[in-house]
Amino acid sequence: MNAQVKRLLLDLGPLVVFFIANKIWGIFVATAIFMPVAIGTLAFGWFRERRISPMAFFNTAIVLIFGGLTLYLQDATFLKIKVTITYIILASVLLGGLAFNQLFIKYVLSFEFELPDSAWRGMTWRWAIFFLALAGANEYVWRTYSTDTWVFFKVWIIIPVVFLFAMAQTPLLFKHMKKDETPAA
Repeated sequence: MNAQVKRLLLDLGPLVVFFIANKIWGIFVATAIFMPVAIGTLAFGWFRERRISPMAFFNTAIVLIFGGLTLYLQDATFLKIKVTITYIILASVLLGGLAFNQLFIKYVLSFEFELPDSAWRGMTWRWAIFFLALAGANEYVWRTYSTDTWVFFKVWIIIPVVFLFAMAQTPLLFKHMKKDETPAA
């Protein structure tokens, strides 16, 4: 199993655990299980790679903050808006970077691809708009559907859509790559 598949399983594992726990015990027990599993995944990533990605750290911190509020106040709204807030923060960071001529997405992906700044700028716009669309979709679903439907949407709709969107960016990446460069395995 290659490193990217292992990383994907490591990232998706806590969400699958959350989904199953929600089905069996409900949102509050699922949240109580999800939080230590997220910490465990972060720790496992550290021991395996000797580094923690900023995104993994950010996601775990947000899970702990909003999961803690959910459990303490016994209100699932906090967990539901976590998704919206996360996507708005990501879009804001990307758009804020553009405003100050900083291409933050380049810092995240430059170890995989070497592209001209114009391509990074286009990628930044695409991801920022995509994150805002996800935030809007999350708001719509959690406000109009049951908690179980929202959990299904979060795990089985958002994650595949993010993956498909990332794959849809491949032509842009290949269009701007140097001819002698191939993506890292």
